[in-house]
Order: sequence, then C-alpha cells, then structure tokens
Amino acid sequence: MANQANNAAHLPEHGEINQEGREILLSLKNVDITFGKDENAVRAVKNASFDIFKGETFSLVGESGSGKTTIGRAVIRVNPCAAGEIQYKGVRISGKIPRSLDREVIRNIQMVFQDPAASLNERATVDYIISEGLYNFHLFENEADRVKKVETIIDEVGLLPEHLTRYPHEFSGGQRQRIGLARAMVMEPELVIADEPISALDVSIRAQVLNLMKKFQKERDITYLFIAHDLSIVRFISDRIAVIYKGDIVEIAETDELFNYPLHPYTRSLISAIPIPDPKLEKHKALFTYDPSVHDYSTDKPSLQDIGHNHFVFGNAKEIEAYKAQRESGTPLKSITILPEGEEAPSSVETDTTVDEDFLQTPVHDTGNIWLAVLAFFLPVLGLVGTLLFKKYHHFRNYKVCKKGTIAGFAVIGVIIALFGLFLLLSVL
Repeated sequence: MANQANNAAHLPEHGEINQEGREILLSLKNVDITFGKDENAVRAVKNASFDIFKGETFSLVGESGSGKTTIGRAVIRVNPCAAGEIQYKGVRISGKIPRSLDREVIRNIQMVFQDPAASLNERATVDYIISEGLYNFHLFENEADRVKKVETIIDEVGLLPEHLTRYPHEFSGGQRQRIGLARAMVMEPELVIADEPISALDVSIRAQVLNLMKKFQKERDITYLFIAHDLSIVRFISDRIAVIYKGDIVEIAETDELFNYPLHPYTRSLISAIPIPDPKLEKHKALFTYDPSVHDYSTDKPSLQDIGHNHFVFGNAKEIEAYKAQRESGTPLKSITILPEGEEAPSSVETDTTVDEDFLQTPVHDTGNIWLAVLAFFLPVLGLVGTLLFKKYHHFRNYKVCKKGTIAGFAVIGVIIALFGLFLLLSVL
C-alpha cells in the first residue's frame, strides 16, 4: 500500500476500506503547512490528521485564521505541505506527482470558493466559465454534447439558458455562487471542497444553496469537505465535524456526538456562541469563553487521541483521561447556560488583557496629541488647569500628555528660579 501511495501514476477505482466497511476517500496524515522561511516561518497548520469517507459531508469549523481554507487549498494542491502527506483513494497527491495523476486529481476534486465574485472570470461568459473544465479535459463528444451538458447543469442550479451569454457582473451574489457550483458539478467530481460557500450570501439565499448542494450529493454520490466558521449551519448538513484552532485539530466527532459531548473547551465556546432565536433567552445567555492558558503543555505535550465513540480530542495524557471520564459518564455537556430571570448576561467577554472600564468610555477626541504637552510645557499654569479638566471628563490620553508637559514646564521654571536665586546670593556676597 505504501508503494501504491508513493508511486502510482493513476487513481484506483476505489479507496481503502476501513474496519467499519467505509471507503476512505481523502486522508490527511500529519500534515504541516508553513508560510515564510527561516525565522519568518509561520506554521498555519500543525500535524493535521483526519479521514473523509465517501459520500459524507465532513465539516471543518473554526474561527478566521485558524487554517481551514489553508487545508482546503492544500487538498487541491495550491498550498504545499511542509510535512506529512495527503492521500486520495490511498494515493499520495501532495508534493511532486506525475502529470497524469495531477490531471486526475484536478478532474476528481473541485472547489467552490467563498467569494463568488472574485472566483469568476469577469471577462468570460457564463457559458465559457462552466465549459472551461469540459474543454480542458475533453469531457464531451461533440459541440452538441457540450451544450447539452452546460444547459443541463445550469438548469439544475436554478438558472436559465439565456443566462449563459451573460457575464458574472450581471448577476447577484446568490446567482454567482450557483454559477460557481455549476462550474464544479459539470466536471462530475467525487469530492467537492466548499470553502464557506454561503457566508457571502443573504440569509434567505443560504438555505437554497445548501439544499442544492445536498441535492447534488444525493443524486451523484458526492463527498463534501465543507469549510465554515458557523456551527449552527454545519450542524444540519454534516455527518462529521472537525474543529480547528490556530492550526491544531482539537476535536473530531459525528455531529450529534459533538453537540452532545463537546469535550474540548474551544468547541464548547463555539457552541456557546450560536445565537438563540429567542431575544429573551439570548439576553440571559451566559457565554462560555475559551481561555488557552488553562492548558499546561510545558512538559506533557498534546496530541489528537481517540477516546472511543469515534470521538477524537486534542490534549495531553492528563486531559485525555479527564475527557474519557466525562464521555463515559454519559451525561451530555451543556455549553449554553441561561441565567435566571432578572439576571442579565455580562455585556463584555472576558479576555486575557485587563482593560480599564473608564478608559473604554473615553471620548473620540481623546487622542493624546503631542501639541498639548508642548503647550503645557511653555504655559504650565494653563497646562495644570487642562490636566484637571481632562481628568474630570475622562480624557485620559490628553490628561497624561498634558500632565507630562505641565510637570516638565514647572520643573524648568523651578530650575530657572533656583539659578536666579543663586545668582542674587552670589552678587550680594
């Protein structure tokens, strides 16, 4: 199997079957992705490992900058892997591979991008945008066959044949995303990477695009790697969910398992942030805030461990034992807490940095302009009055610079008076 993964020039018909009888379509094995070199190098993804089974929707969830899109772009061979490897049907597709295999990967793995406007060629008609992959891979018998395939897919995504002669700027955001989806689906791929495909769309359009994607999955047995930051969306479309935090995969589980037993505190914080559609309950909701300092990884290093129930959690040996005990207790974990009537949730979220509440209330014009210090230096009496007024009205930046200028001004005056007094004393003597 190792020789097949490293030396194959073509993809096999099927991938490896795991112990549960499921076909492994895509597999990430200890993948590191780094940007920059030497001391400027940044590890965007660290030791990422997970499998995606054929026919499922596997969601990758995390906040902005966590490495979700970086992994998706690595699968389509845009971002190179600094370590580890990515396998498709048991064949390594990361790094340098034969041209024949590269074409098969492009043909079988398509991507739907987050920004439908930026991902479409503004100078090309919709007809050419959708047909480009057909041309590149000769996926039609003749011109009539190409036209038929394009018109069929454009109809399936809910657009009209007359739209084929138009350009992307003539469409709305939702229509552009449908064009992007049609461009991917016309290639008849096995795996589609959907990089936040609905985050740029209106709420009313999101459900339509999601339903369209599920329709294609059911009819064509398509597998999705769905990248998102909103757990409330992926909960209803995903078979399994992986949570990523600053490049580390911190938890992987089936959807119901993850929401019933969110063991890693970062996962709990994401679930806690899901809005409640009842304003009264939302007002009394207490957020669960993730604090990375609760982990002590100075000696006992963490790793992604299977705790049973097809549930993987990132932690050191001590944490893994605690997670196992929590899971085996069988008691679902609550990430959302509703406070009693009359008690409102705190308006601000605790952070690692202590911020003076009075400072947060400072006016817009409290800029701490350096000219206030200069004026207070030459006119320290006026500076003293300004210092008192700024302090009274919470202009703390202006207060500080004015105070410094006033002190410096009085100090210089004091030195001048002292020298003048000394000069008088010497002249008398």
